[in-house]
Amino acid sequence: MAKKVIVIGSGFAGLSAACYLAKAGYEVKVLEKNSIPGGRARKFEQDGFVFDMGPSWYWMPDVFERFFNHFGKKASDYYELVRLDPSYQIFFEDDHLMKVPAKLEELHEMFEQYEPGSSANLKKFLDEAAYKYEVGINEFVQKPGHSIMEFADIRVLKSMFRLQMFTSLSDHVRKLFKDDKLIRLLEFPVLFLGATPQKTPALYSLMNYADLALGTWYPMGGMHKVIEGMVSLAKELGVEILCDHEVLRLEVPNGHVTDVHTSQGIFRADVVVGGADYHHVEQKLLAPDKRRYNEAYWDKRTMAPSSLLFYLGVDAKLPNLKHHNLFFDADFGKHAHEIYEDASWPEDPLFYVCAPSVTDPSVSPEGKENLFVLIPLAPGLDDSEAHRERYYNMVMERLEKRIGQEIRSKVIYKRSYAMEDFKKDYHAFKGNAYGLANTLLQTAFLKPKLRSKKVRNLFYTGQLTTPGPGVPPSLISGEVVAREISRTKPA
Repeated sequence: MAKKVIVIGSGFAGLSAACYLAKAGYEVKVLEKNSIPGGRARKFEQDGFVFDMGPSWYWMPDVFERFFNHFGKKASDYYELVRLDPSYQIFFEDDHLMKVPAKLEELHEMFEQYEPGSSANLKKFLDEAAYKYEVGINEFVQKPGHSIMEFADIRVLKSMFRLQMFTSLSDHVRKLFKDDKLIRLLEFPVLFLGATPQKTPALYSLMNYADLALGTWYPMGGMHKVIEGMVSLAKELGVEILCDHEVLRLEVPNGHVTDVHTSQGIFRADVVVGGADYHHVEQKLLAPDKRRYNEAYWDKRTMAPSSLLFYLGVDAKLPNLKHHNLFFDADFGKHAHEIYEDASWPEDPLFYVCAPSVTDPSVSPEGKENLFVLIPLAPGLDDSEAHRERYYNMVMERLEKRIGQEIRSKVIYKRSYAMEDFKKDYHAFKGNAYGLANTLLQTAFLKPKLRSKKVRNLFYTGQLTTPGPGVPPSLISGEVVAREISRTKPA
């Protein structure tokens, strides 16, 4: 008789784990707190607008393809991908607009325009980043992170120096490039990893390879189309997904979970996978003597940012916006300090605007625009309507100025979302949006472990454990934990 696995949470990591475990022969049930699956990648619809609630960047298409290929499928069986060109555009403080081309040849030409001679260094930078990507994605992130011994073989130890684990991204970039705008372009991908470029290992230039070489893509219909594809695949594999089933307590007699208590009843389990917020599962669903970590441990973790989000329906077309728009028209270093060092509401924040309706007419009514506005923030701040409204007007004023078009009077739908919403909807620790920061002291085996030390059949997956935050890492996290469960065959 197949062992019963309960997966808590239906985000990318939870659905990934469910699919891999179902294929391995387990009887899998996914319990989702909210009314639809997807976790942070849920969608909602209002007045003809279709909003992705969370992830909006589709990077590392090879990771998604590899996931579906494992089950004899292709991503194209479930959704249509298009590559964006330009990948995105950046607004700077001097009214300069940088459009980042999708083609590498054009990218090299662009670097030459900003800094003559820099295209040679760009090739070197991307060649090094390609190696980091290959080793990082195919080797490092595939390890469960139980101990340092996983990284002890001589080949891996040698590669750690080539991977530049002990050099900062900031130093690495500045050794190759002098132009301030190019530096900001290359440092931007780590903004959401949870530390300043000065404290982020240069290993994470692999994100630049994902960005500049592998490209920025979009699944037509929205990022939730990926979730819909994963849900469809999970059901094909026999997974049962139950929404509106919030897990309230894990019953742990004799050192292993037997019963999962939910808002809709009690479920028996041979194995439990916590795909919901790690801190919540451990600190709220387990009795104190069954927890591996205490609150003091969690309080010392460096979290990736939270966010203040606005979902806007605009009764006008906005021709000067692309699909992805970064507003670096303020002090990058100061905002980073306010997120990672000072933990305060920013004085003059950088922000991001996604306009998927530029690419995809299905996400808004004809003649209208769908906007997703994001301001990165330190987690754990005091979140009030007054703060939200102040920052809405602050960034909208800058947005209107940069694109030369009045927007606020044309907004016909508006919804804000921030720390208190992340806590309420996802039990997110300190209202975080992206999980645990990828600092050197929170990398690989230094992350919270994916297997409980005190509960033999309890495992974790997702952005607070191996390999870290982001959609592709979450897909990989589900694979890694499923492999560990199959290998260890917990009682």
